[in-house]
Amino acid sequence: MDRSDTIMNSKTRHAQIVGTGLIGGSVALALKNAGWHVTGKDIQESRVQRARELGVIDDIGIDSNAELTVVAVPASALEAEVTNALEQTTGIVTDTGSVKTAVSQNIRNSRFIPGHPMAGSEQEGVDGADPRIFDGAVWVLTPTEGTDDLGLRDLQTIVSSMGCDVVTMAPERHDALVAIVSHVPHLTAASLMCLADDRALDDAPLLRLAAGGFRDMTRIAAGHPEIWLDICEENREAIVAVLDEFSQRIQQIRSIVADSDRNGLTDVLTQARRARTNLPSRYVRPQDLIEVRIPIPDRKGQIANITMLAADCDVNVADIEVAHSTEGAQGVLVLIVARAEVQRFLAVLAGQGYKPTTRELA
Repeated sequence: MDRSDTIMNSKTRHAQIVGTGLIGGSVALALKNAGWHVTGKDIQESRVQRARELGVIDDIGIDSNAELTVVAVPASALEAEVTNALEQTTGIVTDTGSVKTAVSQNIRNSRFIPGHPMAGSEQEGVDGADPRIFDGAVWVLTPTEGTDDLGLRDLQTIVSSMGCDVVTMAPERHDALVAIVSHVPHLTAASLMCLADDRALDDAPLLRLAAGGFRDMTRIAAGHPEIWLDICEENREAIVAVLDEFSQRIQQIRSIVADSDRNGLTDVLTQARRARTNLPSRYVRPQDLIEVRIPIPDRKGQIANITMLAADCDVNVADIEVAHSTEGAQGVLVLIVARAEVQRFLAVLAGQGYKPTTRELA
């Protein structure tokens, strides 16, 4: 089954994009490629007109019949636009913001499911929109206690169909983790780039010596500054906590180097090399996957709870669906996960009182 088959019904589905920049435009193209009718809205008339001109969207304005609205705007405008979308449409509303705690606490609506696609490009604006940026990328969803289960399942399926690995977790946990893997790395790259730039004022050849390693490490420093002003404001507590820990680690490495501690330096570099080598990669071979079937009661929050358990034990969910039972108020949640991770997942599920079974993929 291809991606189009996965997220299309017999009728054309409608989506609304709020913010037709790089991410909003890329989402729009991914949905259009799958047969959706996409309407776009942007605070800048020239930008939404450009999106229409490029074929990124089908129409301009508000589609009140949209089954899915994706709000892809800066953090400063996010809550207002999500609120507007909930009032103007009747379908699922999600966002693409990099910080989740505040918006999750301030907007309590069963149709709103906060999200964060951890994807991007060195390109800017709708002219750089490309649905391929989602291939293999992680898209985090942070449902709350009141999130509609069927809406969450539908959104997980849609996002997965774009080529993303869907990870579900609590908003607070998301913010703490992205401070480590996204926000502080950007600030670190910016600091290193500024150091080199300042030193180059006195030693002109310095930047000419910047080889592949330096360029790779500082590539993300080329991101647009305005985006990061909002991110650092919204997630400042988590970022400051990570910066404090990172400063301690830098000080430890300084001491190791200053003391010519070869064993200590070997330990640090060996741990880093091993961790970098073992970074998870997206699996695509069917033989690497297995189906896990979990009977669930007809009670709100079950899908969110189970997918959060998967994230907690580092199990990647490649696909998800709900099979409704004809007997009683019970259904079966069907997850496709990595074969190598299934025993760990089964143990966690059993510990929470679930009775999962597995089945080979046909």
